Amino acid sequence: MRSRYPTDDELRRNFEAELTSVTTGGGLRSETGLDMETDAALIAIARAYPAVTDDLVAAARAAFAGQLDGSNADARQADLERLIAEHNARKRNQ
Repeated sequence: MRSRYPTDDELRRNFEAELTSVTTGGGLRSETGLDMETDAALIAIARAYPAVTDDLVAAARAAFAGQLDGSNADARQADLERLIAEHNARKRNQ
């Protein structure tokens, strides 16, 4: 069990290790601190192996950049707020 969030440097090391693993036919570890978007991009690479394309690697790097800059979390929060608003609107219209 993790007692603290990983630092950005730890996240970068974890991402590079996971990227190396999936591009060479390995799997993913759990508890890396990588977010859902980054994990999903890495899983896409693992599924594509051995036909890993530059576009898949670029997508994984972009997803990880979104984790570091907070845009992945912002998008998740916006989606959650939209779902709640839709739910509340349906409840009011019943």
